[in-house]
Order: sequence, then structure tokens, then C-alpha cells
Amino acid sequence: MTGILPSYLQGEWWTPDASAEGSVLENAADVRDASTGELVTRVSTDGIDLAGAIDYARTVGQASLGKLTFHQRAVLLKQMAVVLTERKAELYAISARTGATERDSWVDVDGGIGVLFTYSSKGRRELPNGQVLVDGPAEVLSKDGSFLGQHIYTRLPGVAVQINAFNFPVWGSLEKFAPAFLAGVPSIVKPATPTGYLAEAFVRILVESGLLPDGSLQLVSGSLPGLFDHLRLGDLVAFTGSASTAERLRSHDAVQTGGVRFTSETDSINASILGPDATPDTPEFDAYVKQLVVEMTAKAGQKCTAIRRVIVPEASADAVVDAVRARLAERVVVGDPRAEGVTMGPLASVAQRDDVLAQVRKLEAAGGALVIGSTDLPAVRLADGSEGQAADGAFLTPMLLRFADASADAVHEVEAFGPVASVLSYSTLAEASDLVARGGGSLVTSVATHDPAVAIELASRIAAYNGRVLFLDRDDARTSTGHGSPVPHLVHGGPGRAGGGEELGGIRAVKHFMQRTAVQGSPELLTALTGVWHTGASARPYDLSGDVHPFRKSLAELRVGDQVASPSRTVTLDDIETFANFTGDTFYAHMDEEAATANPFFPGRVAHGYLLVSWAAGLFVDAAPGPVLANSGLENLKFVTPVSPGDSIRVELTAKQITPRETDEYGEVRWDAVLKNQHDELVASYDVLTLVAKERVPAAV
Repeated sequence: MTGILPSYLQGEWWTPDASAEGSVLENAADVRDASTGELVTRVSTDGIDLAGAIDYARTVGQASLGKLTFHQRAVLLKQMAVVLTERKAELYAISARTGATERDSWVDVDGGIGVLFTYSSKGRRELPNGQVLVDGPAEVLSKDGSFLGQHIYTRLPGVAVQINAFNFPVWGSLEKFAPAFLAGVPSIVKPATPTGYLAEAFVRILVESGLLPDGSLQLVSGSLPGLFDHLRLGDLVAFTGSASTAERLRSHDAVQTGGVRFTSETDSINASILGPDATPDTPEFDAYVKQLVVEMTAKAGQKCTAIRRVIVPEASADAVVDAVRARLAERVVVGDPRAEGVTMGPLASVAQRDDVLAQVRKLEAAGGALVIGSTDLPAVRLADGSEGQAADGAFLTPMLLRFADASADAVHEVEAFGPVASVLSYSTLAEASDLVARGGGSLVTSVATHDPAVAIELASRIAAYNGRVLFLDRDDARTSTGHGSPVPHLVHGGPGRAGGGEELGGIRAVKHFMQRTAVQGSPELLTALTGVWHTGASARPYDLSGDVHPFRKSLAELRVGDQVASPSRTVTLDDIETFANFTGDTFYAHMDEEAATANPFFPGRVAHGYLLVSWAAGLFVDAAPGPVLANSGLENLKFVTPVSPGDSIRVELTAKQITPRETDEYGEVRWDAVLKNQHDELVASYDVLTLVAKERVPAAV
């Protein structure tokens, strides 16, 4: 792999033209093995047709993804995850060259694959099998209900350019790609140079699989010359890297006035607080120390979420330092990840190592005393199992500094992006919270405490400065994903210095690649636009004289707006008492006339709400076996008007939304259920969920 690292552009692999010896090869950047210094590949984008790649995404990529529904894209994400899983051994082998141990590779490679699996699952469970996402209930804008407003999400019409950091070449790329793909927006992925060859490997696997719709994913192995000059309204840039670079990119006219969306996840001086109750004799203290050592050494501390500030009670500071020293000595072996027994590899490059050392010197100059580790180049375990120095490797030992003055500016501003953390002491929870805030906005802060009062006070003080807060105690220490492990279900991002973005976060992340629009119109029009039936739109009532009952229709036959309008049923006092005695629900509003009359909400004894819902099912259901397979739920139930003995109820059940499942022989139908009394007053409303076969099964002969 010592030639120029290929890019994947406009449906084919591309490298610069090396025939002109004086340009491409001389300007190419060398990328070396993090442990040995051996040349791995060279990186250059001289002569790249970036404008053509962007146009290809906007045209071919948009067209191919636009033919697919959310569910069809979700299924493809799962298939991609399966292909990468089958070939992850190849990725692990390449990952070792970046300095990653097997555990580091698990976080990066398996973590990225897990993102694909998660978004596949969430896409099929939480999104419609269509191309428009409805956001919230409709707003009635006229007295007669003939004019409505509805928020919807539709995909951006451009390209998502994703600029990634060097520390997680697989996970960092897939955390952006997965939600963009699910939204239906094509991606151009730009990995960082030091580890871009691992990103190229996973993209190559996906290309070879044939699963990628044309133009949905392109890869730029190297720089993006003049990128923002080619972007316009409808495009998006998602950046992970330094705060200074993010600010420079954000200031471009394309972002400031041209409508290009820009999201970033940047530097973060993350903190971890040891609660005052978590003394050295508690499980919380042990969990705190274990977590800290993991965060200092995983990926050699090269994690945007790693703990940089160790905020501990003054009385426990010495004990924390001693416990960390002992655990590092017991658990950490620095060396080439390919050597047996190594638990912490090198940094990604010699340049990165030197930058970390420069930042440590700044922290020392600001008052930080190095109490664990050294800035000297360490003796490490080499690939052959021997011990020695690796002059061309990017190795460092874990380093812990201690600040006598916890308010020193540098410790809250300078990030040594490696196996480095600083101990700060506090006296009160208010002081600990102020130290967290001094970081200027973080991706994550963790708190080790078993005291709910401590957790409540700290959460109220620090949540606004963080994208995520992890509470660690004896009950979750074994199951916690850890301080430094974002999960695709929850927001990954943070305010202020952390960039203000929200990468990941379940369907929230998908919405970053979509536009929310308020549409206004008649119920009929909004039903057509959204695929969801709105009250007031036309319905097709079931005709008792011989029409096909909606419950007798398969998904292939059922249509939004199909409706059952039932006859009325009168409620008697005997019905109420029978239901009360049968269920055990003898609440006074149903059984005690005097007490019920005294209640301001009831005219006297009233029917149970659940009696009415049960009767409604009896009024609309078709009992025979058929396409309706099961009732899978009931949502948004609201009781409005009490029903007294002698009142009658009727129900209107309307097919509201039909969602076929791509990989099953059935789908979900959401029915709008409305109960009314003899005065046509609303008694109750709710959604009924049923599972319905896609096709009718022929009757047995």
C-alpha cells in the first residue's frame, strides 16, 4: 500500500496522475506505521475533480437514494453492517498499523458497525416506510377544521461532506454516514490523513459488496481544495476536529450567507467528578479510578471524549493519585499492538506525539506537577516481544498532572490529546460545578456518586455545559458503557467549545440531514402530502350491506381513509357494575353516586373509560381470522366527556397510516379511533395499532 492512497469518486477508484514526476509524488504526504515508522502509504489529491464529485452526488446520488423509502435504506444499512462484520478481521489487521490495540479496534471497527445496525433498526421501527417524516400533530387553523398546519421533514437536496478526525477512521465516518444515508442524502467522506488508509479499506469493502446505491458514498483520500467554493444551499458539512479549524470553516461565506449547513464536534476538555460520598472505601471510588485509567489509555488517550480534568474532593486527591498509579502499573503495557500483552499502543503519528508533549509542557508551565509518568520517550514492548525504545514510534506513557491551583487557566483551556489528565481539587459541589463550566462546553462529564442529592445538585449545575452527563455508581458500574463511549441512541456533541453539534442521537441525527417545513392546507391535501390521514379528509366508510370490512383487507388492499362507522350501544348501570366487579376496579366515580356527584369532573356515577374502549373494539372489530394478525398497541388515549348510565356511544375507526415492513410478510396499520356519544360529543380518542398481513392467505379448500 506504499503508492498513492486511492479516492472513490463518481463511481470509480481514482488516484492522481503520477506521470508528471515533479508534482504529485513530491507533494504527497507520507503516512507511516505508528509503531515502527514504516511507510504505509502516501496521500495526495492533486488534480482531483471535487466539483465533479459534488455534482455527481447531487445528481446521481440524490436520484438513487430518492427512489428508496426510509425502510429500504434502513435494510441496506443492515446489509452493509453484515458485510463489514464478515470482513472485520481485515480491518483489525490494518487498524493495528494506526497504533490501535485489539480493544481500540473493537471500539472503532465494531463501534462503527454497531452504528449501522442501530440506525437500521431505528429506521425501521421509528420512521415510516415512505419519504416524508411527519413532525408532531397537525395544528387546526380554522374553526371548521378545513385549514390545517403540519410540520414535515424532507431530505436536503444536496450533498453531505463529512470531514473526520484521525482517531476513529471507521466509527467516526460511519456515525455521520449512517444518519445521512437513512435521511436519503449522499455523502462525501474525507478521512484524516494519518489513518485514512483504514477508512479507504472499509469503503472498498462496501463498494465491492454492491450494496451502495450509485453516488450515495464517495471517498476523498486527502485534502479538499476549494471545497466551500463548490457548495450551496441544500449542502451540509459535518466536521470533527479542532475548534480553531471549525471556526475558520464556519466563517466561510458559503456558511455565513450561502445557506450551507455546518455542524461540528470539536475540542472538549471533558471532566469527571468524584462525589464527596465516594470515599476510598466505596465501590464508586473504585469505579471512578477504573474509568479514569481506561480513558487515559484507550486509543492512547486520543479520544474527543477522554477525561482531561479529574475533579476530586481535596480529602481524596492523594488516594486518587495513588490508586491510579497502582492500576496503571498493574494493567498497562505500552508497546506495538501486534505484540502479545500490549494494552496501550502508540499515538497515531510522531507529529501527534510531539504535539502532545508540547501541550504537556504548557500545562507544566502553568503549575501542573507531573505525578505519574514522564515526558521522556519510554521503553516499550516491540512487535517481536522484546523490550526497548522505538525511535520511530509514536509512544508515550500515561501521564497524570496535579494542579495546586484548580483555577489555573491552562488546565481548562489546553488539551493534550493523548494519555494525559490533570487532577484538580474542590471543597464544595458549587466549586466542582464551576470547574466543569470553566471548560467552556464539553462533550461529556461523568460523576461518581451514590447519593441522589449530590447527583441532583450537580446535574442542575453542569448539564447546560455538556452534551452528555454520565452518573456512575455501584448499580451501573458493570453495565455502563463508560465515560468515553458515545452510543448511537443518544446525542454525541456538546455546547460551546465542543462545537454545538449533535452527531448521533437516534432519529435526531437523521433530521440534521433534512429540512423541517410547516405545510398548510386542507385535510385532504395534507393527507396526500404526508401519507397520514387527517381528520376532515375524505373517508370510505364500510358498508354493512356487503362491502369488505377493513379488517378483511390485506395491506395490498387497504387504503388510508378506509373506515368503520359503528352503530350505537347504550350504557346501563348494570354494565358499569358488572365491569367493576369483574375487573376489581371499584373506584368511587363508578360505584358511589354521592361521592361521584361531589367530584367536579363527573355528573354522578359514570362508565369506566376502559369499559368504553373495550366496547369500542367490539363495535369495530371483525372477528374472523384474516389479514389482521394482532393488536400491537394503543397510543395517545384521551378521555374527554364522561359517559353516564343511559348514554350511548359509537365509534369511527379510520385507517390513518399504513407502514409495510420491508423484511416481513406483514406491516403496521395505525387506526384513528374516535368515540362519540348520542349528542355527537367527543368521548375519547386514541390510535389503535394492528399488525396486518401484506397479502390475503387463500382459504383452505
